[in-house]
Amino acid sequence: MMNERFKNIDLRTVHALANLVDYAEGRVESRTLAQNDVLSITVFSFPEGEGLSTHVAGGDALLYVMDGKAGITIGDDPQKAVSAGEMIIMPKGIPHSVDALEAFKMFLVVIQ
Repeated sequence: MMNERFKNIDLRTVHALANLVDYAEGRVESRTLAQNDVLSITVFSFPEGEGLSTHVAGGDALLYVMDGKAGITIGDDPQKAVSAGEMIIMPKGIPHSVDALEAFKMFLVVIQ
């Protein structure tokens, strides 16, 4: 069952969040679950060595690591290691990057 707020996922179904994306060698995988003018919810998988180069988001981004370990750089701060079960918020308008210190999966919520 689908609706106009959520996409790419069945409603009224129990889902294991980390199983919504698989690891793929050499590329980042993602599945967007909701996206509109004020909110974006996406799950990602990153194989070791992959990442997202420095960019600026249009909203505050909450990143929750479901599996593995990510390296997160925000502005001029040194890179922080974020491991499974941990989260970090990347503030709107501040450049940030994401690197897979080891293969990892993340749940990302961006609020505009």
